[in-house]
Amino acid sequence: MKDYERKLRSLLRIVFGRTAYVVVFLLIQVGILFGIMRWLRDYSLYVYAALIVLGGVTCIYIINKRDNPSFKLGWIIPILVFPVFGTLLYIMIEADLGSRMYARRANELVEDTKDFLKQDKDVAEHLRQADQRMATLAEYMAHKGGFPVYENTDVTYFPCGEDKFERLLEELKKAERFIFLEYFIVERGFMWDSILEILEQKVKEGVEVRFMYDGMCSLVLLPWRYPKKMEEKGIRCQAFAPVRPMLSTYQNNRDHRKIVVIDGHTAFTGGINLADEYINKKPRFGYWKDTAVMVKGEAVKSFTVMFLQNWNIWEKQPVSCEKYLISADVPSSKGQGFVMPFGDTPLDHEPVGKYVYMDILYEAKEYVHIMTPYLILDDEMLNALIFTAKRGVEVIIIMPHIPDKKYAFFLAHTYYQELLDGGVKIWEFTPGFVHAKVFTSDGEKAVVGTINLDFRSLYHHFECAAYMYRNKVVADVEADFQKTLGQCQEITKEICRAYPFYEKVAGRGLRLIAPLM
Repeated sequence: MKDYERKLRSLLRIVFGRTAYVVVFLLIQVGILFGIMRWLRDYSLYVYAALIVLGGVTCIYIINKRDNPSFKLGWIIPILVFPVFGTLLYIMIEADLGSRMYARRANELVEDTKDFLKQDKDVAEHLRQADQRMATLAEYMAHKGGFPVYENTDVTYFPCGEDKFERLLEELKKAERFIFLEYFIVERGFMWDSILEILEQKVKEGVEVRFMYDGMCSLVLLPWRYPKKMEEKGIRCQAFAPVRPMLSTYQNNRDHRKIVVIDGHTAFTGGINLADEYINKKPRFGYWKDTAVMVKGEAVKSFTVMFLQNWNIWEKQPVSCEKYLISADVPSSKGQGFVMPFGDTPLDHEPVGKYVYMDILYEAKEYVHIMTPYLILDDEMLNALIFTAKRGVEVIIIMPHIPDKKYAFFLAHTYYQELLDGGVKIWEFTPGFVHAKVFTSDGEKAVVGTINLDFRSLYHHFECAAYMYRNKVVADVEADFQKTLGQCQEITKEICRAYPFYEKVAGRGLRLIAPLM
């Protein structure tokens, strides 16, 4: 009975809460848009004809716009199929003044903090001496993304959420000055309750704690006033881009990052959110395979700045980076190669995460091994994967066997046959769901972070990762890949041909609008 009552309360909270409020107002706005379309159509044949012409002009504008071809196609098709509605929707989104102001604010913050992320010339020279090609990537990252390469940084790899969680608790207990947390998903349960207990104790000890989670959590996982509840505990808290009842493109730009910074000398990132399924306390899709890294040393500076950049977007009184970057106790880690933390923002039209992955593919000599939960590719990434395999480089992608989203799984399957024909090998993790976002190559390079191989991560979301080059942790990442591969089933062309007909049709249909999803 108690379980029934709990479910009933949850349902009532959704129906009569913020979620229903947002959904209702969004539906009203869509209804108004349809009403305008219908009124214009019935009002005059000439007005309707004018809108058809406007649709054609809009298509010409889209074709000539500087944008990814996949996005162009994703808009042109609905405009041609639904000329009036598709055109009005595109114009409304393109003229979204609220998003333009939001983007301007975010880009200004990046510009204001660039002096804190200047590339050390000695480190750049050491990298150039080690590998000229890698040095050119570092120059691009420093120039376009504002992300320098560091030495004197130690990295620890965690092959599962349980290991990362245990170490995170240990490091949080050691905090003396400040703790920053930034997560995409936060759900009350064993994991979050354990962390929150430590944070509350640290606040009592005088440690400054700032906690930021993506505003989408407010729809279902957390109460709308959860930040206020945290503030009452002494924890500075905010929801990133809170979901509001309005049609706006900025609400599509979610904060998918997972960052913890402790005292300026320790940081965590990876795919692991703050919910019990990530540490297999609450089974959902079989065993949840995820990964993370802990960074100690000079490279933590970039994670500190990345956190404050996003924090200040929604902060009325921006927080200065300076006092959090002054740390006399940053441990030295000599001879550990290079580490480059980096972020990706959808607001600067520079897909840094995508270019990092493509650079690894095009520079690979022996192998590129990938773990990703989603495989929804634009033509550039698809061609990069296939061309790398055709060059004789071993390209293996590990995907989930038990998906969390059926539509994403159907979409991914539409790429399998083409990738297999090109020589790319695909394996599925049979014990459950792979949520890891990992690239490893040639025993020298590894990327662990939050960036999936899909349009959302590569174009729409705020993301982050750590790029390790000739760091000892690269071997640990590759060893975990091989261990995971031993728990996988290889996907063959015969398996692809045996997928249900309805799945193939659904996947192909979804592929038309995948860039806009």
